[in-house]
Amino acid sequence: MPASPGRKPSVLFVCVHNAGRSQMAAAWLTHMAGDRVEVRSAGSDPGEQINPAAVEAMAEVGIDISAEVPKILTLDAVKQSDVCITMGCGDTCPVFPGKRYLDWKLDDPAGQGVEAVRPIRDEIRTLVEALISEIAPSRPGARA
Repeated sequence: MPASPGRKPSVLFVCVHNAGRSQMAAAWLTHMAGDRVEVRSAGSDPGEQINPAAVEAMAEVGIDISAEVPKILTLDAVKQSDVCITMGCGDTCPVFPGKRYLDWKLDDPAGQGVEAVRPIRDEIRTLVEALISEIAPSRPGARA
């Protein structure tokens, strides 16, 4: 569901700790869509820090998430988002009319080494690419 005309779409990625999957998804979306999409991520029980294996896995593809911090999920974050995506972790977002809700079934990278996180990172990239083509396709002649 694209945003209303003249406004860029907004996406919220949610997982329990906001330390791995949702951070990687937000980073991929920001990296690939640039300023065509507003990106947020949050968790219902934020961790102390970003998963070091997720940081390493993303660094391998040239994306630095080392400065990110886990954030608490708020009602405002949901209200301000057009699309709310949970990361297969049982979290649910508050439901508001007019929002689109998706659940991406992804393995949890918590406690895993970078070898286990790489396939999760790559699966998230594929899902984000499909999301971009749906909500913020490149405009003809525009550069992504």
